Amino acid sequence: MALMPRPLPWQHELWRGLVARQDAGRLPHALLLAGVPGVGGEALAEALVARSLCQSPGEVACGECHGCAMLASGYHPDLLRVSPAEKSRLIRIDAIREVNAFVTQTAQQGGYRVIVLAPAEAMNLAAANALLKSLEEPGGRTLFILLAEVPSRILPTIRSRCQQLALGLPAPAPAREWLGRELGDPQQADFWLRVAGGAPLLARSLAAPESRTLRQDLHEAFDALVRGAEPVAEASRLGGHPLEQLLWYGIDWLEDLIRFGLSGDERRLRNPDLLALYRQAVKNARVQDWFRLLDYAREQRRLVASGGNPNPQLALEAWLIRWSALLRS
Repeated sequence: MALMPRPLPWQHELWRGLVARQDAGRLPHALLLAGVPGVGGEALAEALVARSLCQSPGEVACGECHGCAMLASGYHPDLLRVSPAEKSRLIRIDAIREVNAFVTQTAQQGGYRVIVLAPAEAMNLAAANALLKSLEEPGGRTLFILLAEVPSRILPTIRSRCQQLALGLPAPAPAREWLGRELGDPQQADFWLRVAGGAPLLARSLAAPESRTLRQDLHEAFDALVRGAEPVAEASRLGGHPLEQLLWYGIDWLEDLIRFGLSGDERRLRNPDLLALYRQAVKNARVQDWFRLLDYAREQRRLVASGGNPNPQLALEAWLIRWSALLRS
């Protein structure tokens, strides 16, 4: 028996509604699952894919039928996954042409044809326009599942042809219980869930040894900048870490710092262990200076994510130079 994907504990109510609608033949032909990273959109999508392709589904996919066996093996003829091509950040029109050809075919196993597009906002304009016809006339027992972090970046004509399910942050209790089991330590679960802003899967990722090392190295670099270290030297020491992850933490810390600078309320901090750094920063620079640095960090991260920054090391140096100027002003 294959172990099939299941919804996460905080998704059970939403899942029961999807199951009831699917069993009643009222499931929309296109779903847009929209949520911030780390809340489990992918897990919900995979559970729905498995149940849709299962030949004897119960609450979830049975794990025993031929459809489940094919899915567990890594290939099912009635499933098409679409994501950016390797070394690309975009879903281009050629991939959508493949989708359009796929939906004209008869399902080989006699059930659903399922198409998963992730992230949906990665479709360029030509690809999005090419998808419209298939969304308008998908044929029977066809299910599109689109995943997006920022649905506003998807063409309105695409969004209007999907039923959007907003996946918000889960209630703290089930998130903490699940993360405590995953980490084997309820106290660690509390800390990392706070760092992740309440997103449990993100918290699990941040608590992994490699991510902990990155966070600790960055913390030490910032402490060194306060003491007068050279930003270029600290950038060199951090150069082995992915710039996008370093910028993610920097943005998170800046948002924390601005909240603290405006309110003075330590209870609102996502990173309470950085309080001493925040106090030093608030003492040395104005809040509007931190807002400008936040805008700069977000723009750099956008460039990294889009492949528009050809020299990550120079970007890291420039970013730390700006931090250093404010920490020591």
